Amino acid sequence: MQCTQIQINHHYVGLWFGHDFHPQFPSFAACSKELKECSGHVFVDSVPEFCLPETELIDLSTVDVILISNYHCMMALPYITEHTGFTGTVYATEPTLQIGRLLMEELVNFIERVPKAQSASFWKNKDVQRLLPSPLKDAVEVSTWRRCYSMQEVNSALSKIQLVGYSQKIELFGAVQVTPLSSGYALGSSNWVIQSHYEKVSYVSGSSLLTTHPQPMDQASLKNSDVLILTGLTQIPTANPDGMVGEFCSNLALTVRNGGNVLVPCYPSGVIYDLLECLYQYIDSAGLSNVPFYFISPVANSSLEFSQIFAEWLCHNKQTKVYLPEPPFPHAELIQTNKLKHYPSIHGDFSNDFRQPCVVFTGHPSLRFGDVVHFLELWGKSSLNTVIFTEPDFSYLEALAPYQPLAMKCIYCPIDTRLNFIQVSNLLKEVQPLHVVCPEQYTQPPPTQSHRMDLMIDCQPPAMSYHRAEVLALPFKRRYEKIEIMPELADSLVPIEIKPGISLATVSAVLHTKDNKHVLQPPPRPTQPTSGKKRKRVSDDIPDCKVLKPLLSGSIPVEQFVQTLEKHGFSDIKVEDTAKGHIVLLQEAETLIQIEEDSTHIICDSDEMLRVRLRDLVLKFLQKF
Repeated sequence: MQCTQIQINHHYVGLWFGHDFHPQFPSFAACSKELKECSGHVFVDSVPEFCLPETELIDLSTVDVILISNYHCMMALPYITEHTGFTGTVYATEPTLQIGRLLMEELVNFIERVPKAQSASFWKNKDVQRLLPSPLKDAVEVSTWRRCYSMQEVNSALSKIQLVGYSQKIELFGAVQVTPLSSGYALGSSNWVIQSHYEKVSYVSGSSLLTTHPQPMDQASLKNSDVLILTGLTQIPTANPDGMVGEFCSNLALTVRNGGNVLVPCYPSGVIYDLLECLYQYIDSAGLSNVPFYFISPVANSSLEFSQIFAEWLCHNKQTKVYLPEPPFPHAELIQTNKLKHYPSIHGDFSNDFRQPCVVFTGHPSLRFGDVVHFLELWGKSSLNTVIFTEPDFSYLEALAPYQPLAMKCIYCPIDTRLNFIQVSNLLKEVQPLHVVCPEQYTQPPPTQSHRMDLMIDCQPPAMSYHRAEVLALPFKRRYEKIEIMPELADSLVPIEIKPGISLATVSAVLHTKDNKHVLQPPPRPTQPTSGKKRKRVSDDIPDCKVLKPLLSGSIPVEQFVQTLEKHGFSDIKVEDTAKGHIVLLQEAETLIQIEEDSTHIICDSDEMLRVRLRDLVLKFLQKF
């Protein structure tokens, strides 16, 4: 059984960001139709393409189960379920499924608007790519990049998802159980525990200990893990989310007071809920009551509605509001008072209602497609306007590169609520896993801040690290299996106490194994004779039982054993230590006795009487049952 979690590459391919283009490259002439230069940067002029999960090390058609951690980690799912031969099961929580559907629907809608008929392929030739400027020359597996999927493929992929709830135990083929736990990062986001009866592996990805809108992180259920696999930490460990929210609000207010507009490139779910809640508390005190807020996305209405109906997946304070009854999020009141308006696109009703100055939330955060492109073209030439970046997935400098020169102000307030290294250190001290496994980037300071030893994982024993395309053997083995015993067989057992509180019983049974479940059953009775023969007595139906030799337990103390040998007339005794135990040499009798943890061997030269005599002396130190 193989389990995997798939995460989409966050960079939107076909539009990789470049630096310092030098037109003297011989490949430029051949690529002139595919590559465009802008302000010293080189871009691929093509329909957007996407980097797929790597499949060189694993045949996805052999994967039985995919566990999805959160809705940002499922964007590549249609490529897997529809094009790799995958026939297994996908597990996710309901908010992950529904909000993931919204993100995919928005993405497909945005891509369908991109007015590009051609695809670029010549630059992907390895001999050409290596001559291109960075990061184009460093792009990975460009030959595998694909265009965006369709809504038909999205619906087909999502139909394969089986919904689960927090702390629900799902049995996989009788071999292991998987359990989703709240990770505290987003609505329905999960950490996963994979365990057998005697081993436990915890997969921690995209988790948060901050108090935001999702249910808090379940730390207690991660305790007693043999292995804890840790990934998805914050991408900006030096930025405090609360501080970033404060900067966001103050820069937004400053721009609007000066008569400018604010553009916020964002996803249609997640941090936007928290930003709207902060603005709800900030609007009146900052004198922004008359400033319109616009949320523009093909799924804006669905996103705002879903956030209000998933009450059981919210933090306690927001759950309490549902039963008052009140909307758990304040953006419901912003909508009722017309301070927040949402539209599927910039066309239609938005064109009639649009007034400035205003604040616009729209996508896509990469600035490569979506309505955000329109607003950058509309407002980019005025220094009164501001674009505020809150999503940490993209470098804002590289995102803005195609729009240069740009007069509008750019503010970088990345809000990433995932675990930082201090929080990870405290978490590991709390749950105390035997082993920690993480990417090698987490075990060393960032290259640009090599002196910051606090920006790395510090735990004992040291974390096992891995790098891209490495196969890692987890540091534990399955040593035991759980076996059930049938009630009628259990009734026949006669335990004998061998030590205070410890009893043993012998059992003769048939081991029945199916779907990785093991059951001891009573041995079968012999088949009945065919009719016409002499009828047997009832006692004849009972199978003949051979007399079983008694089982032995205990250990042989070597010094006492030697003393016993001497009392019984043996002399010239020599003892040697071995890796597995001891060897007792009776030199006069030319006999050797090997004493090991689970066996004792008496080796003598065809003297059966001597062997039996020594055997009886050995048995005096062992217990029979």
